Amino acid sequence: MLRLIRPEDAAVLADLRARSAEHLAPWEPAGFDGLATVEEQRSSIEQRLVAHEAGRGLPFVILDRDEVVGQLTISDIVRGPFQSAHLGYWLSVDATGRGLATGAVRAALHEAFEVQGLHRIQAGTLLHNRASQAVLRRTGFTPFGVAPRYLQIAGEWQDHVLFQRLADD
Repeated sequence: MLRLIRPEDAAVLADLRARSAEHLAPWEPAGFDGLATVEEQRSSIEQRLVAHEAGRGLPFVILDRDEVVGQLTISDIVRGPFQSAHLGYWLSVDATGRGLATGAVRAALHEAFEVQGLHRIQAGTLLHNRASQAVLRRTGFTPFGVAPRYLQIAGEWQDHVLFQRLADD
């Protein structure tokens, strides 16, 4: 369901993002539309792997059997007494609605809590992103507040519902 991202994933991820641009645009922060070329993907992958090597991130691709269909990243890992991180993910337009995001989030939580020893994972969704909220609820996340004008999405600062999952939930 998940594996560590590799530089050779750049071409397939660029293709998925290009084919899914219209589907992803309403949900993504500003700047993510710049990941539709192989070069942009390669640069992004290199940055994510540097963060991984430094212990600040867990960058994965989401697999449907052996086919890459999206990405999931646990980012901004903070150690010490906080032991916390952020979760983000996306699926290609033709991979949605089949339980792949739910399975990928479950696998990522196992890695984060059981392997990495994190205590807390946070995720935010737009107020109207019911599909992503359903994935988070199915995987044990609970909402804990609304962050006004949290991220710039589709050119506007938009409010987000914040969710969290604790290791002992």
